[in-house]
Amino acid sequence: MESWKPYVDYIVEQAQKLLAIDSPSGYGREVTDYLLEEFARLGISAEKTRKGGVMADLGGEDKLDGIMLEAHCDTLGGMVAQIKENGRLKLTNIGGMQAANAEAENVRIITKADGIYEGTCQLTDASVHVNGDYAKTERSWDTMEVVIDEPVTSAEEVRKLGIMPGDYVCFDPRTRVTASGYIKSRFLDDKLSAAILLGYARYVKEEKILLKRRVYEHFTIFEEVGHGGSAPVPEGVTEAWSVDMGCVGKGLQCTEHQVSICAKDSGGPYHYDVVCRMIQLAKENKIDFAVDIYPHYGSDVEATLRAGHDIRHGLIGPGVYASHGYERSHRDGVENTFRLIQAYIG
Repeated sequence: MESWKPYVDYIVEQAQKLLAIDSPSGYGREVTDYLLEEFARLGISAEKTRKGGVMADLGGEDKLDGIMLEAHCDTLGGMVAQIKENGRLKLTNIGGMQAANAEAENVRIITKADGIYEGTCQLTDASVHVNGDYAKTERSWDTMEVVIDEPVTSAEEVRKLGIMPGDYVCFDPRTRVTASGYIKSRFLDDKLSAAILLGYARYVKEEKILLKRRVYEHFTIFEEVGHGGSAPVPEGVTEAWSVDMGCVGKGLQCTEHQVSICAKDSGGPYHYDVVCRMIQLAKENKIDFAVDIYPHYGSDVEATLRAGHDIRHGLIGPGVYASHGYERSHRDGVENTFRLIQAYIG
C-alpha cells in the first residue's frame, strides 16, 4: 500500500475525540460507550467487559494462537479528598498525576448526581503580589487546591452544589494538532495508542484483510492504577502486547517520529522472541524504530502476566515526550507504530 495517510488521518481524528472525553482511572463510562459506538459503526464485534473496558474481536483463522493488543483509555486525574472551610477543594491524585504539573490547569468536577462544575487547580494563596513565598513553596497535593468557578466561600455552600469527597476532578487536556504534524495534549498516554488500535481495526475491515491469527483489541480503564490488563484474556490467546506510549528522554534513543520497541522496563524484560521479531520486521519494512529500556514504567500486559496468564508479551508505542505532563508526539510516530502492527500481524 503506497500511502497510510487515510488511516493516520483517522487515527489523529479519533485521538482528538478520545482526548475530549474525561476518563480518569475508574471513570470510564463515556469513553467506553464511545468505543462501542465506533466499533459498531466500523462493523466490528465488541463488548463491554465486567471491569468496564472494551474487548473487540477482529476475527482471524487460528483461534488457538490468538494475539491481543492492549491500550488503555484511562488517564491521570484527581479526586476530591476534602472540602475546605474556605470553600476550596483539597485533592488526592489518581495515578501518577503530579501536583507541580497540575498548577493553573482548568478542571471539571464531576459530581455523583448534580452535574459538572468548572474550576482551576492553583497553589494555595496563589497571587504573587500577595504571597511572598510563592516561588519557594513546594508543589504538593497539600499545598494545592481547586478554586471552584461558583460564588462559594464556605464548605456548606460547596456541599449545597452537590460536591462531595470522592467526586472526580478531570484536567483539561488542551489538545492541539499542528500544521507540522505534532500532536500535543495531556493524556496522549494512552489515548493516542487507543486511536492507533481503532485505526488498525478500520484497516483490517476496509482492506478485507484475512488474518491468519485471531486478533483481539482490549481497551482498559484501570492501567494508571496498575490492574487494567489483569483480565479478561480470551481463550486461545498466546501472545499479548501493550500498545502504549514510547518513552522519549535523556539516555533513550527514541524520538516522537519513531515507534519505540521496549526491551525492558521496571517490570523486567519483554519476551525475547517477540522483541526480536519486531526488530526484524521493522528493518525489513523500513519502519523507523528505536529499541529502549524504560527506567520508570509499567504496562497493561505486565498486569496480564501477573494475573497468571501463560503468554508471550511485548510493548510498543509512538514516541511521546514529557510523559505524565503536557505530552507531545508526531504523525510519523503514529504511522510507524501502525505499520509495525500491520507488518507483524497482517
